[in-house]
Amino acid sequence: MTTLRDVKVGESCTVAALTGTGALKRRIMDMGLTKGTRVHVRKVAPLGDPVELTVRGYELSIRKDEAASIEVTGVAQGE
Repeated sequence: MTTLRDVKVGESCTVAALTGTGALKRRIMDMGLTKGTRVHVRKVAPLGDPVELTVRGYELSIRKDEAASIEVTGVAQGE
């Protein structure tokens, strides 16, 4: 399955599942990244880490390893 790490700048997707466990999964959920949430990838830092997202109307930056634990569906250009 595609993960949030694979989504390119300017694309949007929907969170399908969280594969992380324990504290990592809880932290991701606390940031608003829950199943069914629409996410837009705004920017990627010059060295590729972190990734800046728009989630629920606010800007959020997460590391690539965190993004790899978020499975997504419905990847589409723009939003």
